[in-house]
Amino acid sequence: MGKPLFYEIMEKPATSCIIGICSAIWFYIQKKNIGYSHVGLSYETAIEGHHWRIITSAFSHISVLHLAFNMSALWSLGVVEQLGHMGLGVAYYLQYTLVLVVLSGLLVLGMYHILIQRFKVDYFRRVTAVGYSCVVFGWMTILSVKQPSSKLDLFGFLSLPISFAPFESLIFTSIIVPQASFLGHLSGIIVGYSIAWGLIHGMNNFWAISMLGWIVVIFMFSLKRSGAYDFNFLEIESVTDPSLPSVRFLGNGRTLQMSALPLEGVEVV
Repeated sequence: MGKPLFYEIMEKPATSCIIGICSAIWFYIQKKNIGYSHVGLSYETAIEGHHWRIITSAFSHISVLHLAFNMSALWSLGVVEQLGHMGLGVAYYLQYTLVLVVLSGLLVLGMYHILIQRFKVDYFRRVTAVGYSCVVFGWMTILSVKQPSSKLDLFGFLSLPISFAPFESLIFTSIIVPQASFLGHLSGIIVGYSIAWGLIHGMNNFWAISMLGWIVVIFMFSLKRSGAYDFNFLEIESVTDPSLPSVRFLGNGRTLQMSALPLEGVEVV
């Protein structure tokens, strides 16, 4: 008999919180009838200044099956939180989750840029990526290096050797789910190996909090400048050098404006 769910949640606090956040966001998106084009990440919206989509796209899902698959895999990967004796643990998990969210999103945009500008594949200009799979594939890859004897459990009945899981899952999802973002999943694997092999290292609580602070600042200002959300208490005015903003506080009040993208392509990640 397995442990009661309560004890498992206590052993995986960070994973449980992320699953709760993703589930709450999915419920809110469904309740408000918000489309993936409002929150997803695409090359076209990124060059228009919608940098906040790197964050919203990672935590949003387009269907309950999409959410269930990602969260089931993430729950299994939460074992990372219990491996403090191997240099992993809760702090490591939270610190490098930030890295995975940001770097995998930037890497996807970089791949889109190369395909569009270098190889003239304009299809990727409007393809919109949504989902937490970049991070899931990243942790899958890290665990395959740090503890290759582990297994990845999906939905409680499908078990995969973790050492092969990243590329098995990459091929499996690409075949079974045509809309699955191959580049999104691949970016998670690349960033995951970079972390596991020590190419990206040195994260601690100080740098994680600093990084989180910058994410919040850039998130708010990109929302403001892109017109997606009007923070009236922030007013950006030009100074001597128009490229440098000055900030002043005015008041409260806010409005929400979101413009949909053409439904030409969506990739789930």
